[in-house]
Amino acid sequence: MQRRLDSVCVFCGSSAGARTDYTTAASAFGRLLAERGIRLVYGAGNVGLMGVLADAALAAGGSVIGVIPQMLVDRELAHRGTELRIVTSMHERKALMAELAEAFVALPGGLGTYEELCEVLTWGQLGIHAKPVACLNVAHYFDPLQRMLDHAVDEGFLRLEQRQLLIVEDDAEKLLQRLEERVVTHKEWSGREVI
Repeated sequence: MQRRLDSVCVFCGSSAGARTDYTTAASAFGRLLAERGIRLVYGAGNVGLMGVLADAALAAGGSVIGVIPQMLVDRELAHRGTELRIVTSMHERKALMAELAEAFVALPGGLGTYEELCEVLTWGQLGIHAKPVACLNVAHYFDPLQRMLDHAVDEGFLRLEQRQLLIVEDDAEKLLQRLEERVVTHKEWSGREVI
């Protein structure tokens, strides 16, 4: 079943990373979302890949919602060109970003990006949401994560169908197409279907 995406939550680094590939991909992805009429929901940062992503989406005429805790606004890290939603905590930030989006995409990033990605994957595994989750595998950045998840399957900590919740693509257009095509079946820990 295919559906048009109206909004995508993107997790990515507040640093630019060591390769120009990362900033190039973030800029292209922000522009692609705008061109497709897909609203960007992200962490409202004005630095690193976050800033590059938002700048590109805005420059292409896109709609951008930034969700950020007050403590980061106070540190002058909020992107003032976006539609800002200021919250009180990181927990509230993640919950609101998830509520506002129909799908999740991780671009390269650090601990925060991995934490956000793993949390929405876990929520999907538990049947808390039925939204597709993906990584844009820029310069093979997420290859180690894929190997780790495969290892978790091999060692009996993750079922294959849970492993398959994560879409990984190195082409942004193909990634968006797979998000739109994805129908996710969720299971509780007990294994009962909770569609």
